[in-house]
Amino acid sequence: MITHDTKIRVWYKHTDQMGFVHHSNYICYYEEARSDLMRSMGLSYADMERKGIIMPILEVQSVYKRPAFFDDCLTVRILLREMPTARIRFEYEVYNSQGELLNTGMTTLGFLHADTHRPTRAPQWFVEALAEAMSRGCTLFGSRRSDNGLRPFVFVSLRLSFWQETCAGT
Repeated sequence: MITHDTKIRVWYKHTDQMGFVHHSNYICYYEEARSDLMRSMGLSYADMERKGIIMPILEVQSVYKRPAFFDDCLTVRILLREMPTARIRFEYEVYNSQGELLNTGMTTLGFLHADTHRPTRAPQWFVEALAEAMSRGCTLFGSRRSDNGLRPFVFVSLRLSFWQETCAGT
């Protein structure tokens, strides 16, 4: 299994009239976590597309347990439990800075040839990168949105409270 944490600061524009993060933003948070996970392994959606593979969303599920609010620092944890075939399934857990579970979700993406839009199996180079990360039993702690746009990555094999401490100081 691979897990990866991404920090997201809730912007005012993410909230609705009730002051809650609008439900549609969680889907965007999932996408940011997926992109960060791939970058942390040296992969990117842009590289996949240049190599002729696209990954559309086939299914999305999202369960809202508690609201998030403007200026909250959220941790989006993405979990990859099994190797992909022609599809890949990601699970998500969204926590606030107090460690309270706010949301859970799941997305399934397919692998398609970019030119024909026909299904294909996950590319071998993609599967190998995932297998390497899974064999290390890695927990990948990713980026957090920062004002300067930098996205630091730290590879670790232990869960640390580093991101909670970091987020509390921002």
